[in-house]
Amino acid sequence: MARVKSPAAKKHRKIIAKAKGFKQSRRKRIHVAMEAVMHAGAYAYHGRKRRKRDMRALWITRLSAASKIVGTSYSKLISGLKKEKIEIDRKILSDIAATDFETFKVVAKEAGFTPAPLKGAGQEFTSK
Repeated sequence: MARVKSPAAKKHRKIIAKAKGFKQSRRKRIHVAMEAVMHAGAYAYHGRKRRKRDMRALWITRLSAASKIVGTSYSKLISGLKKEKIEIDRKILSDIAATDFETFKVVAKEAGFTPAPLKGAGQEFTSK
């Protein structure tokens, strides 16, 4: 006798397919798997939001460290950029600071931080 291909069985197969990789009954039993898949989706959604927050925090940390090297603080650097109407977002600015520091110095200079005479180990910047 042929098996009945019910809509419920089709739905169950979809759920079990989504639960692939889960441990024990979370991938084998349909009710437990449904619960696990539902929570996994919720965690994934929140994780996507969390990743955006974490990346922004990373960019700000990088900019803070780079701005300390050029002799200012992060907040003063961002304030100077806004005053000069330089619209470079934090993602691009942190990438410039990490990969091409000379260009970052130029951007900092445009934001109103000019090089001061040499003090100690490196060249520092001051606000105008």
